[in-house]
Amino acid sequence: MDAIVLGGGLMGAASAYFLARRGVRVTLLERNRVGSGATVASFGNIRRSGRHIPQLGLAGRSLALWGEASKMLGRDVEFRATGHLRLIFSQAGLAEMRAFAEAARPWGVDLEELGPTEIRSRFPGLGPEAIAASFSPKDGSGNPRLIAPAFADAARRLGAEIVEEAAVTAIRRSASGFRIETPRGAYGAETMLNTAGAWGARIAAQFGENVPIVAKGPQMGVTEPLPYRILPVVGVWAHDLGGGYLRQVERGNIVFGGGAERTDVSLDSGHAKADPARLPGQLRALLPILPALANVAVIRTWSGCEGYVGDGLPVMGPSATTPGLFHAFGFCGHGFQLGPGVGDVMAELMTTGGTDIFLDDFRINRFEAFPGIADRPQGVNLTNAAGL
Repeated sequence: MDAIVLGGGLMGAASAYFLARRGVRVTLLERNRVGSGATVASFGNIRRSGRHIPQLGLAGRSLALWGEASKMLGRDVEFRATGHLRLIFSQAGLAEMRAFAEAARPWGVDLEELGPTEIRSRFPGLGPEAIAASFSPKDGSGNPRLIAPAFADAARRLGAEIVEEAAVTAIRRSASGFRIETPRGAYGAETMLNTAGAWGARIAAQFGENVPIVAKGPQMGVTEPLPYRILPVVGVWAHDLGGGYLRQVERGNIVFGGGAERTDVSLDSGHAKADPARLPGQLRALLPILPALANVAVIRTWSGCEGYVGDGLPVMGPSATTPGLFHAFGFCGHGFQLGPGVGDVMAELMTTGGTDIFLDDFRINRFEAFPGIADRPQGVNLTNAAGL
């Protein structure tokens, strides 16, 4: 069996690795450089709390792979299980957290509920006005700049061909499989996996599969180093404060996101940039989480092109129209934690025809029952898609 993977972000690079590990002859085609799109723009959060409940099986498999990543890939990708703290500032947030904790417990997600006194004693300086919080000790963060290249390099060592600067100019289907034309040459394979991110819907549409998707850019930033250490990743429940989130890296800098609307991105260029006019409001939204941000300098801001599907859930699984075609795209800004698991599950599905991971909610033909949703891409559930 041979396969072509379209898109060299985390999903595509992980898929290429796990396919190659299963003995598949793999070619990965990336329009720019591996990991240069939505992956590198990611916050780096590895969290299970607040996810769509049927997604937790996939998230659990992925978390286990994150724990093995350094050994598996032969390099440190800076996965740190520092825990994930989510602050609560409203009764709606408290109700949402408790309902999620109850529903998620059978999936192995154990959230510890903290009161105000426990927050102050265990995490001084965080959320002084928070009425409660949840803490997920097994979650944490990883380095978005390292993970996709690490998977691609490991796939290459297993025999995969990684082709960069290879934008797709044409896709042709024949009785023998797929033929992909690029400026770097033509490539053929029996099967094809579409992990093209925000561009994934354009590829799917060529096979009669329509997915409502919009491209957006998150507002991300990093501060100068602070002298003390905030260990957990920190977010909020119920999208309070605009869904702000932050973490402190080992060098002391605070990486932050949320608290500001995403920018519109043209898929023709794929270029996303942070809007400096939104930064003051974003920082004000983050102050209730970490008041110390009032006295630090922001040294860099950035963005990236992310694909948001109309119902806030990704597309993942086999094509509904074309044998040999598979999809894994549109992770709505919350796919970083899922990346290794997505690659593992897609490789399993493509080589064996099945998986025990629940994917029904992510099937590509789910929009056929609700034709109007294709005209309402603005209906993205940003609470679910917040990436915190």
